[in-house]
Amino acid sequence: MRSRVNRRLMAGVVAAGIGALVLSGCTGDIADDTGDVNCDDYTQYGTFEGKTVTIGGTILDLEADRLVQSWSDFEKCTGIEIDYQGTSEFEAQIAVLAEGGNAPDIGIVPQPGLLKRLQAGGWLIPASDAVVANIDQWWDPAWKEYGTVDGTVYAAPLMASVKGYIWYSPAEFADKGYEIPKTLDELKELSEQIAADGDHLPWCAGLESGEATGWPGTDWVEDFVLRQSGPDVYDQWVNHEIPFNSPEIVKAFDAVGEYLKNPEMVNGGIGDVSTVITEAFQTAGLPILDGECSLHHQASFYETFWNPDGGTANTVGSDGTVYAFLLPPVNEDDPQAVTGGGEFPVAFRDADEVEAVRAYLSSDTWANNRVSLGGVISANKGVDPDNASSELLKQSIEILQGDTTFRFDGSDLMPGAVGADSFWKGIVAWVGGQSTQDTVDAIEASWPTS
Repeated sequence: MRSRVNRRLMAGVVAAGIGALVLSGCTGDIADDTGDVNCDDYTQYGTFEGKTVTIGGTILDLEADRLVQSWSDFEKCTGIEIDYQGTSEFEAQIAVLAEGGNAPDIGIVPQPGLLKRLQAGGWLIPASDAVVANIDQWWDPAWKEYGTVDGTVYAAPLMASVKGYIWYSPAEFADKGYEIPKTLDELKELSEQIAADGDHLPWCAGLESGEATGWPGTDWVEDFVLRQSGPDVYDQWVNHEIPFNSPEIVKAFDAVGEYLKNPEMVNGGIGDVSTVITEAFQTAGLPILDGECSLHHQASFYETFWNPDGGTANTVGSDGTVYAFLLPPVNEDDPQAVTGGGEFPVAFRDADEVEAVRAYLSSDTWANNRVSLGGVISANKGVDPDNASSELLKQSIEILQGDTTFRFDGSDLMPGAVGADSFWKGIVAWVGGQSTQDTVDAIEASWPTS
């Protein structure tokens, strides 16, 4: 378990973006294998001795080390050197860099809304035939649409996440007789029971994420809209076929507010309600390890953050240190519905070596390589779920490959002025005390008119 001091120190380092620059030659927790490589899987991409491809994105720390390792054999077999630079400010800076002609060759964009904004600026290169062929072979058609603008495909999906997980300690649940809730009402009752037991506040949460501060709160709202009002209303909301301040959205905000704005519910192990805004999302769930909170809402990718030093002391599993259950439906017999996210490698430079890299990243070979390294999943249909590094990630891959109702993260689909701006900022103001109605009215007013 990590001490309170260490957890806060980690939060300061992450929030400040110290060490955000990650290069392909970096050292980290994954050693570079310099042995012989079987290049049979890589001959289709060609050889490009002396060529360099730069990649930028939001992926940091251990996850960035693993990303770099995932293409190490590709580099050796094709001769392409890949330089990766990660920063928490990528989303805020990439359009400025593109406009100035300083964008990386490839940008790993985490939002279809941002992809559309970059395309509207005239900066993106359409995906090559090889990339499109991989999308058609390995991905559900819905994922293809997320990387498409006006009928032109600009990017294949990369990694994915299943959102709406509630992380908890299996040992605490067993010791105290807590049961996994099967409905939203049961989740509320469980939270109230934990609060009444008096050992600690039930929930721990954090919205801080640099320029993207607030996004974890949007995930809460999206999960409640999907479960309370269903996928049709969710789609109408995301596409602005109903206004942002519709009664269904107000209902979801108010339901989330019973947790995030309630001093009897948060912020266990961290502070009062105001600390929900200032606590880094990377560290917000760690009080569970110290027995200072019981529940934390975060996506499947949060598995990586349970061992922030890259170790293995904390295990993820039904009998491990931590595990997670999906946010339940309104009624026990309702179909399971989940939200999720993913990234899209867009190209800013038209070159064969750039498209070779993008073709590899859209393949089942890359997806299995990366999933095998641990901590992430992919919706690529060629991924073997058994390659996942934990019971939870295997389950998440099976969810993405199955018949579960899936909807992409709503804020990622909305126009950037909303999904990556007013919605994030609105969540912060709302947790800080602004009323639900004032919040949704302000976000609605920010929606672009064209």
